[in-house]
Amino acid sequence: MRAADFFRERFAAGGSSEAIVGPGGSCSYEALTASGARAAHWLESASIEAGQVVGFAADYSEAAVAMLFALIARDCIVVPLYAATRADISQLLQIARVQTVVRCGAGDRFTAKSTGVDAEHDHYRELRRRRHPGLVLFSSGTAGPPKAAVHDFESLLEKFQTGRPPYRTISFLLFDHIGGINTLCHTLSNQGALIVPAGRDPDSVCAAIDEQRAQLLPTTPTFLNLLLLSEAHRRHDLRSLQLITYGTEPMSQTTLTRLHAQMPSVRLLQTYGLAELGILRSRSRDDESLWMRVGGEGIETRVIDGLLEIRTPSAMLGYLNAPSPFTEDGWFMTGDAVTIDGDFIRVLGRQGELVNVGGEKVTPSEVEAVIEQVPLVRAATVFGRPNPVLGNIVCARVQVAPGTDTSQLRTDIKRHCRRFLGRHEVPMQIDFVTGDLHGERFKKVRTQSQSTER
Repeated sequence: MRAADFFRERFAAGGSSEAIVGPGGSCSYEALTASGARAAHWLESASIEAGQVVGFAADYSEAAVAMLFALIARDCIVVPLYAATRADISQLLQIARVQTVVRCGAGDRFTAKSTGVDAEHDHYRELRRRRHPGLVLFSSGTAGPPKAAVHDFESLLEKFQTGRPPYRTISFLLFDHIGGINTLCHTLSNQGALIVPAGRDPDSVCAAIDEQRAQLLPTTPTFLNLLLLSEAHRRHDLRSLQLITYGTEPMSQTTLTRLHAQMPSVRLLQTYGLAELGILRSRSRDDESLWMRVGGEGIETRVIDGLLEIRTPSAMLGYLNAPSPFTEDGWFMTGDAVTIDGDFIRVLGRQGELVNVGGEKVTPSEVEAVIEQVPLVRAATVFGRPNPVLGNIVCARVQVAPGTDTSQLRTDIKRHCRRFLGRHEVPMQIDFVTGDLHGERFKKVRTQSQSTER
């Protein structure tokens, strides 16, 4: 069954059950179905046709979700945009060759603006040949232009036709992130309720869990660390929460251990996904383990020279503006450095983040985990800086509370690192900051960029 038809049937069968719950109220599946019909009519009146590349600027709402699925049903190629998280919207429009920008404004009113661009590319031509909808997602790399991954939306959505338990789920990641798309489709395909918090800070998210009795929180390790530091979980009733899933970056063992200790009744699951592959099914070894199994029907994994490669039907067609990252036999080279224990893997970080110190490789996430064990350290990021003798040296940026005695803390950090790390892994330079070490996607920001988004 075509994805659009499947979701249309699921919405119709949902009836009066809550579909989307936000600060302004809630809507039922019945209401979402009616909004979908209005969105389809609006697209027809705006002369937006199948195969057209449509930039879609919206946050979660009844009208916006209905419009997204109307675009899918019309076989458009959708480019989700969210201005609050990107300062380079005009660049993204150019890279994706967007023909029309659809915006959801005040009062859930839509506008359409033509760009006059001719959207021709082999991947777009292939989608039009298949008569399938498309999805374009951008990497969050900081060096050079972001890479634009083109998906066959039909293939990406196929897995949601396998039923899963319905959850009342917090919508943490947005439309323009593969995790946000996955949360939306997983929730609605199983007739759960998508809960939109008033903000994406710890108190707003915990308040939404409390008030709406949320059961599932899909988020990032960085956000979970912020939540623990803020103690927002102590100010709100989170007893409804059953499952926390985390991904997009390596998790600190320190954060995971603390999280399990403070929320022992909540199941913790590490997820794995990329903008280029979608979110893959995974299973953690246990709630406190960083080891996970990645796989599922039709998904193959292998490790070549310490780097993870994956072959899956949900993989993108390719990039619009970068060379193909696939091997000749169809394996996607993730660029993630991993270690193996039987059929479990542990993700160490991006290959481009590893620091070469005199021929020895240093994994930033492992050094960060040791630093974050030191009292008074709120968070840490580790990266390399060029050095004429060693090639690179290990440096750390450490977040502390205002007024912290950083002179003593620097001594404590180096002493602790020398106890648990090799000599070449101990940071030679430590900078202290009181501001955040993460970006608006709640992922750690290091000096070295990430070419692939998790």
